[in-house]
Amino acid sequence: MTATDYARDLAIVTARAAADKLAHDIVAFDVSEQLAITDAFVLCSAPNDRQVRSIVDEVEDRAREFGAKPIRREGERDGRWVLIDFGDVVVHVQHEEERQFYALERLWRDCPALELPADVVSAGR
Repeated sequence: MTATDYARDLAIVTARAAADKLAHDIVAFDVSEQLAITDAFVLCSAPNDRQVRSIVDEVEDRAREFGAKPIRREGERDGRWVLIDFGDVVVHVQHEEERQFYALERLWRDCPALELPADVVSAGR
């Protein structure tokens, strides 16, 4: 089983929202083969807590415009690693230090990457 078209589209919407708020190193993985609870992860980072919060707000706003409502949001108080669960897609917005320390890409490296549009990938560098 692979991620649904809806999950792939939502991953792109959330990744583009993160890119518009200057998130770094934006990647997405199809985790549907490994996890029964979600289809995709979107990972991105920011250099400071304020920007993490700004990215999170934009991701939620754009996802709502797309018709996706967050089921839960965790980690917002500290602003170091915020997880937004949309059911089919889980978005991780991390402070750069947390991103390096936890290295989620390493944990999910066996999962196929979801292709993101060039403007998202280039914006997140």
